[in-house]
Amino acid sequence: MRATIFTFFLAFLISTQLFSQKLSRTEKKIIASVEQNNQDALAFLEQVVNINSGTLNAKGVREVGQVFSDAFEDVGFDARWIEMPEEMNRAGHLFAETSGNKGKKLLLIGHLDTVFEEDSPFQKFERINDSIAHAPGGNDMKGGNVVVLYALKALHENGLLNDAQITVAFTGDEESTGKPLDISRKDLIEAAQRSDVALGFETSTGFNYATVARRGASGWAVEVEGKRAHSSGVFSERVGAGAIFELSRILHQFYTDVKGEELLTFNPGVLLGGTFVDFDPKTSKGEVFGKGNVVAQKAMARGGLRFISEEQKERAREKMREIVTDNLPKTTAAISFTDSYPAMQPTDGNMALLNTLNQVSNDLGQGDVLPYDPGKRGAADVSFVAEYVDCLDGLGTMGSGAHTPEETVNLKTFEALTKRTAVLIYRLINQR
Repeated sequence: MRATIFTFFLAFLISTQLFSQKLSRTEKKIIASVEQNNQDALAFLEQVVNINSGTLNAKGVREVGQVFSDAFEDVGFDARWIEMPEEMNRAGHLFAETSGNKGKKLLLIGHLDTVFEEDSPFQKFERINDSIAHAPGGNDMKGGNVVVLYALKALHENGLLNDAQITVAFTGDEESTGKPLDISRKDLIEAAQRSDVALGFETSTGFNYATVARRGASGWAVEVEGKRAHSSGVFSERVGAGAIFELSRILHQFYTDVKGEELLTFNPGVLLGGTFVDFDPKTSKGEVFGKGNVVAQKAMARGGLRFISEEQKERAREKMREIVTDNLPKTTAAISFTDSYPAMQPTDGNMALLNTLNQVSNDLGQGDVLPYDPGKRGAADVSFVAEYVDCLDGLGTMGSGAHTPEETVNLKTFEALTKRTAVLIYRLINQR
């Protein structure tokens, strides 16, 4: 798959006889606006980073959403907040739109929430030097949101958004998606169905890569029961193997029999076993009781599955089901699956979008842009819309340490990334 994506793109460049073209007079005006507004953009970034918006901090997510809402209204967008049902324990989403019928209809995707909740010690934007700042959620992904805002601001200042249809969708629960998905992602999918192109502004992997494919994510859970008895009887016809041996067998066969397909991975993240097991799926915490002289009665494991297509996901699930039913003596086991993110496959349309971005990048003197290895990226909201529109992702800010207390955002590259986004949007809304 990795070689195929790269080879396809090289062939695409050759077939289209790609040559760099000069920026138009209008595009040079867009660039000048981005340059003029860059210090304001960095100040805006610091402002929104300093508002805690951990996924479960609904008040904070709404607050940072209001700041963005006001800013989008200022550049001619109609903004609205979409509440989620109270029982979902999620704040909701910000959507901002312009209506028109000129060129490609765009959907620009970001998210307002971060992994840093209110009790996290990592809360504030702090410049380390003129290039780098520590920033909770700064590159994942408030920085990408600000790139979107200030690219559109540059276009607005030059009167270039007239009659364009652009929808900005900033979700409030990307880091821990609200369930059920048919509610939490309903508005995003509907926006995709009335669009031609979706651009995702998750963390950039550098000027020379963009994401044309992302793996999907699924959860799995195995529950095992054995016969509780004195350990002197283990392996006997009467007692059997016990729950822990059975779960060990299952996990070992997952490793030997399911592993192997390219871009397919699975990982057991929680493992508990003993006489009694108590696990809380909401907190992912559990307690066990057991003794070395008692055959384990209960065992459980929870994990994740990553895949590049629905077909690959189903093949893996079927193998896992077969393994789980071939039980050791006096044990039973069951497996269940939960869907989280679908896969975003590397379609021809995604490759064509990458070609457009590549032209923009070369015209700006930023070099070729190649497809990024989907095995190195996690799931994201763009995957929910990949079935309906051509997609690109990884267009946000650069930085390091996302999801850790060492997260940084690269301030020196912010202006260049905003320029690239602004010109890309301008060219797309003028394509037929």
